[in-house]
Amino acid sequence: MSIAVAMAEIERGIAEIIDLERIEKIVSRYYETGEPYYVKLGLDPTAPDLHLGHTVILQKLSIFQKFGGIVQLLIGDFTAMIGDPTGKNETRKVLDRETIKTNAKTYQEQAFKILDPEKTELVFNSTWLDALGADGMVQLTTQFNVARMLERDDFSKRFKGAQSISISEFIYPLLQGYDSVALKSDIELGGTDQKFNLLMGRHLQRSYSVDKEQAVLMMPILEGLDGVQKMSKSLGNYIGITDKPNDIFAKILSISDELMWRYYELLSSLSLDKIASLKSAVIGGSVHPKKAKEQLAHEITARFHNEELALVAKVAFDNQFKANQIPDDIPEFELEDGIWICKALVDVGIEPSTSQAHRDIGQGAVRIDQEKIADNKMNLSAGEYILQVGKRKFAKVKVG
Repeated sequence: MSIAVAMAEIERGIAEIIDLERIEKIVSRYYETGEPYYVKLGLDPTAPDLHLGHTVILQKLSIFQKFGGIVQLLIGDFTAMIGDPTGKNETRKVLDRETIKTNAKTYQEQAFKILDPEKTELVFNSTWLDALGADGMVQLTTQFNVARMLERDDFSKRFKGAQSISISEFIYPLLQGYDSVALKSDIELGGTDQKFNLLMGRHLQRSYSVDKEQAVLMMPILEGLDGVQKMSKSLGNYIGITDKPNDIFAKILSISDELMWRYYELLSSLSLDKIASLKSAVIGGSVHPKKAKEQLAHEITARFHNEELALVAKVAFDNQFKANQIPDDIPEFELEDGIWICKALVDVGIEPSTSQAHRDIGQGAVRIDQEKIADNKMNLSAGEYILQVGKRKFAKVKVG
């Protein structure tokens, strides 16, 4: 495979690259001499599970592994106790080591569904940060000043609004940057919201006379199922990689035709040429958009489960939605008599909030016993009902 092809795959879907010349140089060196290079991704295990938005960067790491990269998968077991302040309007809660340890184990298991373990170095930043000591920490804080820290948009807003900023939050970017010093990383990946922290790695590699300055590659934030807001569990527009096969398959089938190509670009392992050919076939009318979407749904479902379960998920989808059948395995709940419909939808887990339930009822997306409802103020009297939101969220309830 040519260097041009490798670089096209590396640059695919990216939001911004700093020092592209360095990336081209080390990839070319790999093709000429076989010498590998090191690509870092830091993950703070602050939550137990990952969704497809998190896997955008993991997919990019797997591309680097195809072209000579050794992935430094850094579990921030030390920095997770502080919490990344990026994008936050208040100081984050401190996590205990036991929670971090449990979450870290889950992250490892999920990451290796995408990454090649043979080309991955799993590292924990407590290894060098615990050993840094008071002298080392003080020395680290001399490498940057408060004025520069306050140039960060989130810090600047909080400072101007007289909101609390802890000293530990100022230290966090320094610790993330020091990880690149300890690992001597050639490239670091992150989301667009991580730019300040990623550049800190370059700055500290210079300050500590590491014989390199890491390039920085930033990936865009993946839109959720609504195609508008970023994928988020709190917004209910996510696909979790630990979701059931049927749920992953059905959720991908629910996205818009336009969003499908965004998902192909950022999530699929198909080459750019094959995606372009498929898109041309859809535009030309020789392939139906639903068929293209089913192909993507199969690929993603098989990635996090297996081929057999992906095929089973397609059959379940066809049975449920083509024949308009209600699935057999929907969860059952007991609710109090007279419960407000919006609260009922939240309590059974098929709406993220009563305000979202209110909106969905207004848009005709909520059904009771397969009949659309329009009254968002209704209360459920005693009886048994099947609640439904959209085409794929169901719950059986016994009221009273």
